[in-house]
Amino acid sequence: MHSLSGQNIIIMGGTTGLGLSAAKKLVAAGARVVVSSRSQVNVDAAVEALGSNARGFAADAATPEAAERAVELAVGEFGKVDALYHVAGGSGRSRGDGPLHEMTDDGMRYTLDLNLNSVIYSNRAAIRQFLKQDSGGVILNMASVLGYSPSAQFFASHAYAAAKAGIIGFSKSIAAYYAPQNIRVNVIAPALVETPMSQRAVSNENIMNFVKTKQPLDGGRIGQPEDCDAAALLLLSPDSQFITGQVLAVDGGWTVSEGQLHAS
Repeated sequence: MHSLSGQNIIIMGGTTGLGLSAAKKLVAAGARVVVSSRSQVNVDAAVEALGSNARGFAADAATPEAAERAVELAVGEFGKVDALYHVAGGSGRSRGDGPLHEMTDDGMRYTLDLNLNSVIYSNRAAIRQFLKQDSGGVILNMASVLGYSPSAQFFASHAYAAAKAGIIGFSKSIAAYYAPQNIRVNVIAPALVETPMSQRAVSNENIMNFVKTKQPLDGGRIGQPEDCDAAALLLLSPDSQFITGQVLAVDGGWTVSEGQLHAS
């Protein structure tokens, strides 16, 4: 396991799913973490599960205030910020995201706010703190294979795809700009992972049959949150000190597999 002893890490969206799974591994590797969620109940449960090296707060990651509060809490409790892992995001389907000709204005705004603007806010707050500390730092952003490897039949959420593609472009751009300050920025791009967000897909037999061929590794299955943990630990740790501006797909073979559609 990569050592994160003494590292102070903010995890935006660190109370459920991918974020909580990573938080547990980061704490086990010696890190202190600040986790956030819109739900105070989730925050309380996560902090209890993570133990004495965790702090948490409830806020909407799609607001600039949430990111600023995360930095203030980390600095106040632990003295400085070493890394940010932005996991917060989610589907906008229930708000009107979908195929472009059906997408509502509200669905577009909501999805971009949740998945792209939130990343810009958190990254800005972290960069400002890294520069203030003159310490360098690490940012890891969560994108999706849908940002560059679409799947039209079952995953036509076009604002979501735009947001995840935007995260990749944004991350590479700031990685280039801040590299001289020893600030590293990388991206994890998962395929379909079983989280609260993915219940629509999990409950659809046709989608799950498709996933068996689109994500053929390990018998053909949906991803689990812990599948992304090793990538997160590597890219957040000092062991990756010479890596920046990269996108690591944790996708079970999604981007190299055709995926089979079955006639209904």
